[in-house]
Amino acid sequence: MSASWLRRTARGLVARGGALSERLVGAGAALLGARATPRWARRARAHRLERFGAIFQLTWPRALVFTDRQFARDALGLHVDPPQWADAEGDGQLTATTLSAPFEAHLQLTNRCAAGCHGCYTGASPQAAGEWGLAEWRRALEELARCGVFHVALGGGESATLPWLGELAAYAHELGVVPNLTTSGLEGLDRLLAIHDRFGQINVSLDGLGEVYRAVRGFDGFAAADRAVRALRAVKRDVGLNVVVTRANFAHLETLFAYARDLRLSEVELLRYKPAGRGTLGYEQRRCTDAQHRALFPLVAGAARRHRVRIKVDCSYTPMVVHHRPDPELLAQLVVYGCTGGDFLIGAKANGQLTACSFAAPPPPLEERRPRVDELGAYWGAAGAFAPFRDWRESAEPCRSCAYLTLCRGGCRVVAAHLGEATEPDPECPRVIDHRRRAGDLDDGAGLGDPPGRRRHLRVI
Repeated sequence: MSASWLRRTARGLVARGGALSERLVGAGAALLGARATPRWARRARAHRLERFGAIFQLTWPRALVFTDRQFARDALGLHVDPPQWADAEGDGQLTATTLSAPFEAHLQLTNRCAAGCHGCYTGASPQAAGEWGLAEWRRALEELARCGVFHVALGGGESATLPWLGELAAYAHELGVVPNLTTSGLEGLDRLLAIHDRFGQINVSLDGLGEVYRAVRGFDGFAAADRAVRALRAVKRDVGLNVVVTRANFAHLETLFAYARDLRLSEVELLRYKPAGRGTLGYEQRRCTDAQHRALFPLVAGAARRHRVRIKVDCSYTPMVVHHRPDPELLAQLVVYGCTGGDFLIGAKANGQLTACSFAAPPPPLEERRPRVDELGAYWGAAGAFAPFRDWRESAEPCRSCAYLTLCRGGCRVVAAHLGEATEPDPECPRVIDHRRRAGDLDDGAGLGDPPGRRRHLRVI
């Protein structure tokens, strides 16, 4: 996958975005040929104005397109500039400040799940207490819609078992918010098949085929997950995989890409293994090696070309991508950014507590109480909100002088917090490892960038 091909693709998407955005604004949905408008897209938010310009939502191809002010003026037919554009220097400057609100919220609807996966980042269990119900999550959706959120990623635990999941998804539609879903496929499949059309994308968590699944998760659940993938794909086009990448399954990713191609799945999303929940236990043994991290981007680029599969990587993998020195302008065109917790996205625990991302602990109390997701608007602009996630501009070396800082943002804050301090550069970034090795702070034989003698402990943000 060449840089020139990616550049042409990015420019083509933006160019098509203009025409499709006009249809979105005028008709509420974008069509490609004779394809019927899916249910989830019929009332989806079409755009949101921002200081730099605007964000447009396309339903086909599915994308959020970030534009400067002139593009937004032309697409929306604006004759008078909105108040957000009063500052002329902000035109087109996406990273100058945080967004006016996140464009996506990851909602952990429940922490109930009987699977007991080794690396479950929520620490899910069969019992749960103090969780929100339908009324509270409806209130949260109302707040998210008011703030201008485009998507919600619904998960658990195993949210497919919730009797009110379909009702919540339908309410998201009413508010113009697109609900997407992640499921293990181990429980609640029949109930989910009955409401599949209420979701934009449904991804099944599948970390490997056969024995690889067992090696990663600690039990044999592949047959059930595979059955869910096939059953959902039989009734829905937008079905994909969520794959947590570990030391044990890295060498087998190619088989997952082939599996996705054979079943004509819409995407494979690769998630970096993180020290959250049960993932903190044995983290150093399960996380990928430095060599695997360095090999990730060439592997993904080659697999996408060979299998014609859409492969996505989560924001915490950006340090591993920029290690290969892709064109920064191209990455900006594709809106490829590192840790965007507390900015592009936010999370919420099953009790409604607001977090910067799905893997982070709730922020410190504000006025003697931790903020809740249904109070997002009040917390968003508060002093110190979502620190240290928003403090990437103050990064230490080697991030401070890195040409990719505004894109990478210092890497994953959750990994940094677990292995040191949340404000430090991501210690698993290849460039950070090389920098520390040159400075004599890292033994040549060390694993992934922890300074010699540093005690690894379970720090949380």
